[in-house]
Amino acid sequence: MSASATAPPSAWAPLRIAAYRSLWLALLASNIGTWMQTVGAQWLLVEHSGSDTLVAVVQTASTLPIVLLALPSGALADTLDRRQLLIGVQCFLAGVGAVLTVLTLAGHMPPALLLTLTFVLGAGQALTAPAWQALIPDLVPRSQLANASALGAVSMNLARAVGPAVAGVLIARSGVGVVFALNALTFVFFAVVLWRWRPPTADYADAPERFTAAVRAGGRYVRHSPVVRRILLRAALFLVPGSALWALLPLVASRRLGLGSGGYGVLLAAVGAGAVAGALLLPRLRARWSVNRLLLVAGVVFTVVFVVLALVRSEAVAVLALLPAGLAWVLVLSNINAAMQLFLPNWVRARGLAIYQMVFAGAQAAGALAWGALSDAVGLVVAYLVAAAVMAAGVLTLRRWPMRDTAGMNRDPAVFWPEPHLVLEPTDHDGPILVTVSYPVAAANEEAFVAAMEPVRLGRLRTGAVRWGLFRDGEEPGRFVEAYLVPSWDEHLRQHSGRLTGVDREAEERALSLTDGPSRATHLFSAR
Repeated sequence: MSASATAPPSAWAPLRIAAYRSLWLALLASNIGTWMQTVGAQWLLVEHSGSDTLVAVVQTASTLPIVLLALPSGALADTLDRRQLLIGVQCFLAGVGAVLTVLTLAGHMPPALLLTLTFVLGAGQALTAPAWQALIPDLVPRSQLANASALGAVSMNLARAVGPAVAGVLIARSGVGVVFALNALTFVFFAVVLWRWRPPTADYADAPERFTAAVRAGGRYVRHSPVVRRILLRAALFLVPGSALWALLPLVASRRLGLGSGGYGVLLAAVGAGAVAGALLLPRLRARWSVNRLLLVAGVVFTVVFVVLALVRSEAVAVLALLPAGLAWVLVLSNINAAMQLFLPNWVRARGLAIYQMVFAGAQAAGALAWGALSDAVGLVVAYLVAAAVMAAGVLTLRRWPMRDTAGMNRDPAVFWPEPHLVLEPTDHDGPILVTVSYPVAAANEEAFVAAMEPVRLGRLRTGAVRWGLFRDGEEPGRFVEAYLVPSWDEHLRQHSGRLTGVDREAEERALSLTDGPSRATHLFSAR
């Protein structure tokens, strides 16, 4: 095999796809505007407030809405037209940005109102993120998802490099109001690009899920997916201490290094430059190192960076330390994000990514508030040293709770259950439905069969069941009965028509290979 055949795809390969490229550039502009707005809000509070906590709460106000709204947003993105949803949200954000601009230019922007409008902007971002993330696997080939995820991190971190630098110059020359105005215009630009984009017409075989049922199904899927739970755990263990970098960096710039808004922009630009370098190196690093090795290295780098920021008063040293911090940040988040996108099946992808966004935002919101309060109580130096200790402790848990290897898992939809033929004619909303499946099992295979039914149990619960049990027949030795409860007939039909994946099929076939004859299914409807 030639070297070209085995070489990893270029880090920029997804940008060769026109649709992805135009949307990525529009999102980059929006991210730049968002960081300009964040820097403007933080610097406004630095000038008018002496509270470390209040400055850090800007990050909390912008990320807390994601915790509160991400799962409903994911349900909307899985049940509505994602393009239309994104256009509507961008128009809403443009209106909020216009209000923020006018009030700031008029001099009527007290801290409470600023944090409130920041919270509203965060709510719009909460509606944007799941829909955009769920679109990516439809825009690029599966083999390029990791690179597309890295480019998403490049967008965010390039925005961190450009946005704060531009904001610093504009704040010094024209004031914060102009920064807020440019942020509003970026939302308009994103909406226009989305409006001009014409995606291929999707063929929806099933009617959209009901909103409440969709929200519950998304929560059930994550709750009963050990792989997704482990990804979320690794994200939280990195992000809670990692949020100290963003929450306290304005205070490092102003107090430890004596810098103005322009100097703060330089520090953020260093992080952004490191992130861009990380995205370029990502394909080669992924080819050489496992995901767990990358998480280990990134955690150690962040630990060292926190110690440097706590003890050093040199701007040059701080800039040099922040370069590898940006690289480590993009390595962690691009790998975690790609793992989620690769593992989640299409029917629940936006909801699963929404829950990831909840963890992402919640860890940063809680962390920012905690680090700001700690800095108020014991000082900036101690806060960063404590963050370093927490990050190091998280790295040590990698041996016990590593990321799981999903490379060999078949995540394609699998329709392998026979269509149920009933004498009754239920409506979609009839329920609950008790499904039973009886299995004849030889005595020699009973223990292995019970063990093989555990992944089957998780598959049933992920795809619609709310309760599950496996029982032994007391009158007929060697007969086992699986019973699970599904909320509605519609929910059960969705299990038949596309919610199951190749992994679920393999688990069921493994269990059936241990039986001593055909299984028999029944569908029991509530008598009420």
